[in-house]
Amino acid sequence: MNTEILVALDAMGGDFAPIETVKGAVDAVQEMQQVKIKLVGQTDIIQKELAKYTYPKEKIEIVEASEVITTEESPTAAIRRKKNSSMVIGMQLVKNGEADAFVSAGSTGALLTGSLMIVGRLPGVERPVLATCLPTKKGHTFLVDSGANVDCKAKYLEQFGKMGAVYVENVFGKQNPTVALVNIGAEKEKGNALTKEAYELLEKTDLNFVGNIEPRNIPFGEADVVVCDGFVGNTILKFAEGLSKTLVEIIRDEITKGMYKIAAAMLIKPFRNIKKHFDADEVGGAPFIGLKALVVKAHGSSNAKAFKNAIRQCVVFKQEDIIGKIQNKISE
Repeated sequence: MNTEILVALDAMGGDFAPIETVKGAVDAVQEMQQVKIKLVGQTDIIQKELAKYTYPKEKIEIVEASEVITTEESPTAAIRRKKNSSMVIGMQLVKNGEADAFVSAGSTGALLTGSLMIVGRLPGVERPVLATCLPTKKGHTFLVDSGANVDCKAKYLEQFGKMGAVYVENVFGKQNPTVALVNIGAEKEKGNALTKEAYELLEKTDLNFVGNIEPRNIPFGEADVVVCDGFVGNTILKFAEGLSKTLVEIIRDEITKGMYKIAAAMLIKPFRNIKKHFDADEVGGAPFIGLKALVVKAHGSSNAKAFKNAIRQCVVFKQEDIIGKIQNKISE
């Protein structure tokens, strides 16, 4: 498809903004012919960064936003008070049809709050869901919810499974993805009232539901989509992040000791491949799905590569009409 896809990018969001956000936008327009970027933020600062690069000028537009929402601010208060912030204006572009998707590495709380208040949820969707790709032995597992909804009803979990399956099948190209419910045991009767009721609902859908999955089995890639409430999902996500970083540090310290240094030199390439497998920048960000348009939450420490891949995610999302497919799935 050659249809132009407009992505609004919060140029001021993230630890390394606007340096990495601008570079990510430039890299994206150089690699993706069909994309146009609207960099939202303080014009003079963005122009200074853009001046460092050669790129097709018609592919990047600056949208002025004088304010920035910080992570220390109350999400709801910040969205309401800072109408001229890069985050609010970026989401307004999406709401008004001036952009197809929005990407930000800014405050997670403000982004989720603003997405609901400004972009709005799709008709029939009980709760939009934040989804995260977790690296596994077989590739990746799509974790839904990873932090947006800490208190859930069984009906929400059923919809999480449906939306996650649509996303994985169409964006990641996984046909008939397997869907599992996070629980403390694999048996159907395990868990609390929420998971037992959710199991019954998921079992009745046309999803490729494979039952419960214990958190310890997620890294083996036993399911393509893993469903849970946001409290459980965010706990799994943060534990996984901490564990992976710890293991990398332990391995690095051990193989660089004394006589192992020679062996370490021979293992540089394999370890680079392993690092790439666990690199969140390869995915680009966590999509907030179930809204009227795609909003992607990039990690606060995202670099240019991550922003470029988040933009790529938006392109595929639009091309595959994920909004329409989610609506159809929810209404079944």
